[in-house]
Amino acid sequence: MFDKDLDFLYDETEDTSTRFVCFIGESMRRFDLAVTSSNRFYGKKLVTDIQSGVTAILGPDDVHEEGCLERLFGLSEEEGEDLRAFLSPIIGNVHFTDL
Repeated sequence: MFDKDLDFLYDETEDTSTRFVCFIGESMRRFDLAVTSSNRFYGKKLVTDIQSGVTAILGPDDVHEEGCLERLFGLSEEEGEDLRAFLSPIIGNVHFTDL
């Protein structure tokens, strides 16, 4: 079933929770997102823009870093502010699960 030449660093299955949301911000841009919570990524969340297929692992520091969302998702400054306003309470604080 698996290629014997592959050198796996890990191969695990985990139950996750995914929130699907669609909204239009003040910029009039439509956002179709999937926000996945996992025990991986040190409490950060996987945020996928369903329209573009872009996925990023985001924590509160990333959400509030100037220009980060705009750069990752190809947004204007106004669109980035809409996404930031939505994600800030959703991302919340990072909770380390391995301590």
